[in-house]
Amino acid sequence: MRKTERYPVKWEGSSLWNLYKTVSFAKVAKNFAVIQIARYTPFFRMKNWLYRTFLRMEVGNRTAFALMVFPDVMFPERIRIGSNTIIGFNTTILAHEYLTDEYRIGDVIIGDRVMIGANCTILPGVTIGDGAVVSAASLVNKDIPPGAMAGGNPVRIIFTEEEAARRKTDVPKV
Repeated sequence: MRKTERYPVKWEGSSLWNLYKTVSFAKVAKNFAVIQIARYTPFFRMKNWLYRTFLRMEVGNRTAFALMVFPDVMFPERIRIGSNTIIGFNTTILAHEYLTDEYRIGDVIIGDRVMIGANCTILPGVTIGDGAVVSAASLVNKDIPPGAMAGGNPVRIIFTEEEAARRKTDVPKV
């Protein structure tokens, strides 16, 4: 189960129609501009500096965001990414979701040495453990344990860290 905070709304229209009652327009505009610059820059250190400095994201050392990665524009400070992690091309990391009669916010925690393939969507309230691998085009709607291989839409665990270790020891020696 994803860990999100739920906020019912009683406004006229959907929660998204009223989003500036939940987050300021100035914050969204600034975040959008910073994200657009970072999406197109080929320099990893610059991207990480932009995310840490202007979006207040926690980004570990030597983490690499590929081109076109889109972190949450409204609540990027709710995203924490460990060291030596790779976020694949065109991945979206959401810390919010606006529904018709409520909105939800949740921390996204991505561990150290994680590999996230291209074109993934990571939903709010998800934790991806250290050393996990998420295959391309996955919808990450639940936690991924450390060292696991996961993929699909919606994501499922393909094998755990323990199963991978067993496979290595089960290989016949030639």
